[in-house]
Amino acid sequence: MKNVVWHHAAVTRQHRNEQNNYKSVVLWFTGLSGSGKSTLAHAVEEGLHQIGCRAIVLDGDNIRHGLCKDLGFSDKNRKENIRRIGEVAKLFIKSSVITLTAFILPFKEDRDVKGLYMKVKSHEIQNFTGISSPYEVSRSPDLIVDTSQETLNESVDKVLDVLINKVIIKNAN
Repeated sequence: MKNVVWHHAAVTRQHRNEQNNYKSVVLWFTGLSGSGKSTLAHAVEEGLHQIGCRAIVLDGDNIRHGLCKDLGFSDKNRKENIRRIGEVAKLFIKSSVITLTAFILPFKEDRDVKGLYMKVKSHEIQNFTGISSPYEVSRSPDLIVDTSQETLNESVDKVLDVLINKVIIKNAN
């Protein structure tokens, strides 16, 4: 951009990570609507908090009440929604916060918990991911959690185990 200069901070992400004794990362919880993304992300956030890690959840529905309330659900708007989330997530990881995002990533990856499928069938909702809008499954996820087959605690433990194995956080035991 013309007349806009990037200012490099003296305190880097690495400095903050060393001070906090864990690494900041972004975890993308993806899947269909109602599949448990937000529930799991918030439970993982609580688990991380209990072992002394700063974490925050960026939830798809919550973000659409503020930052992305001007966006609809066209393919172009969905891409912009995810772009904005990516930019916010970058700010959090630079500040050494483990960022948990709970979003349908429609172009990389909706159960009827919220009554959404009924609204789609009655034409109240257009461009619904997995029905009238594309849903592409992620090709190489670090972890697949089947929230219909596992308890919430089992799922949280699986996520935390990945973070321990990748040396993002230390084992709390």
